[in-house]
Amino acid sequence: MSIHPTAIVDPRAELASTVEVGPFAIIGPGVVLHDEVKVGAHSVVTGPTVLGARTQVFHHAVIGEDPQDKKYRGEPTRLIVGTDNIFREFSTANRGTIQGGGETRIGDHNLFMAYTHVAHDCVVGSHCVFANCASLAGHVEVQDHAVLGGLSGIHQFTRVGRCAMIGGGGMVAQDVPPFTIAQGDRARLFGLNIVGLRRVGYKLEVITALRNAYRELFHQGTPLRIALEQVREVYAEVPEVGELVTFIETSRRGVCRSVGAEPQPEG
Repeated sequence: MSIHPTAIVDPRAELASTVEVGPFAIIGPGVVLHDEVKVGAHSVVTGPTVLGARTQVFHHAVIGEDPQDKKYRGEPTRLIVGTDNIFREFSTANRGTIQGGGETRIGDHNLFMAYTHVAHDCVVGSHCVFANCASLAGHVEVQDHAVLGGLSGIHQFTRVGRCAMIGGGGMVAQDVPPFTIAQGDRARLFGLNIVGLRRVGYKLEVITALRNAYRELFHQGTPLRIALEQVREVYAEVPEVGELVTFIETSRRGVCRSVGAEPQPEG
């Protein structure tokens, strides 16, 4: 264990033997740091918070602080962070609230660039990238392999689907379906995230099926309920299309509209 003499580590914190804590960092009570976690100079980690193995907290980041919620009255809530995450300079991640289930959860292998923010009660998957100043409001869900461009903002209770990408400066007020690109204020869909799908390793036939399904759902003028049924039936053997359909069907805020498409009736 390597703890700089100027760091403050509460005796109620639990640190693995391979943890590194830099100058003037503060580790509060209820914090659990697993193997090879690194906490940089002037950073603050408060608890109850768990940081998984090999997670890096860069200088001046604040992880596990109280939720920014007027209803919060000091109740014990948690932040759970998986393995191999990177929190760059001045990034923040808050604990949950009792009203939201008491927990904020972040998966594995995520990159949070400088000044990013994960608010209370959010759920972030794995292998996501948050570019500089990307921010989540409370109760947001971001699924695996999502990319949030710089200065983007996600409204409360909104979902960002798997392998979706939010363009820089995008203000997202409705759900962004998986595998798509959204951009603008308020964000609209600009087709599939083809580059992201290729990077994850999807084959051409899957990408083609998703592209055809996207066109039928958003650009054929068919009522959405009927279009969803038709697409599910036609592409029944493509799980990714089924995932796209299910995501739209379960949306509570509605999904972003596609650029160039007229609003579709629901019935």
